[in-house]
Amino acid sequence: MSTGRAQWRRREPPWAVDAGLVVLAVLDAWINLFDEGTPLVWACVAIGSAGLFLRRRFPLTVFLLTLPMTVFMDVAVAPIAALYTLATSTRNRHLLVGCALLHAAASTLAWPLSDTFTGDRTWTLIQFAYTLATASAPVLFGQLVQARHDVARQLTEVEEAREHERALHAQTVLARERAQLAREMHDVVSHQVSLIAVQAGALQVAAKDPDAREAARTIRSLSVNTLDELRHMVTLLRASGGKETELAPQPTLADLQQLIANSGIETTLTGELPADISTTAQRAVYRTIQEALTNVRKHAPGARAEVRLWHDARHFGVTVTNTAPTRPAVALPSSRQGQIGLRERAELLHGTFTAEPTPQGGYKVELRAPARSD
Repeated sequence: MSTGRAQWRRREPPWAVDAGLVVLAVLDAWINLFDEGTPLVWACVAIGSAGLFLRRRFPLTVFLLTLPMTVFMDVAVAPIAALYTLATSTRNRHLLVGCALLHAAASTLAWPLSDTFTGDRTWTLIQFAYTLATASAPVLFGQLVQARHDVARQLTEVEEAREHERALHAQTVLARERAQLAREMHDVVSHQVSLIAVQAGALQVAAKDPDAREAARTIRSLSVNTLDELRHMVTLLRASGGKETELAPQPTLADLQQLIANSGIETTLTGELPADISTTAQRAVYRTIQEALTNVRKHAPGARAEVRLWHDARHFGVTVTNTAPTRPAVALPSSRQGQIGLRERAELLHGTFTAEPTPQGGYKVELRAPARSD
């Protein structure tokens, strides 16, 4: 499709298209009737044509409203527009076949109905077959448009999944580098600082000069504090990171609303967690919700999600439940590392992580940890 045509379609208001179809349907009926229409026939024309305004919301009802005018006259605009709209909005092939047959039967009938079977029945059968073939065209075209929209949506989902996989790969590389740096710091720096602390302690005990003992005590105290800070830094480096630029600060519960708003999923957030839980626990809760929503977007297109924060006297946690998908899922590549990382985070909190399907066809993810994990 050219750029000009795409821009024209974006600017084209739906009500203008529907109004144009209504005008064409009335004109089509007027040409077929000339001045021979009765009040009953014109009433059917008015109902069937005006119903096209509602074809996007009630496609099946609008199609049924066009059948009476199809019986009275040889019209094409209203029933074809109704059949096309119905074909683009439903995946029920049996319903579409039935509607096409119903339209062909209504077009074949003559008014009054007794005249239908008085003439040549062979010609009646030929007219039925011809009308059925004509009705098949908008049905097939509508299904083609629906398939095109599905393919475009799936391509978008595949691209989003690839972006996610690239982000996961970058995160894995960053985590590997952090782990290597943490090992180096633990094996080399902490060893050297520990020796300094031991030597300072020995000097503090052996020194007779008060100034020397004070200096040794200060050195030992600084060394111990440095070791504590070093252990904290090693713990942070070993924790799996998120994005490449996420060296600091890490996300907390205050970032949940932004995470849900950017997820692209219809999500509700309920409940709350204690205000005094550690930042490590907050990161674990955040990552659990992030991974769960990502999996919903990848594997359950069109599903809704519910994020429930909860706590009691002994435990706290988060439960993410999604409904069954409304569209077929696309087979996407996966690193299969997300849930493994979440289980490791749960173990650091001395808690558990579970992921299982629900009886309604959805999926449930839950992180549970003791209230005093730190």
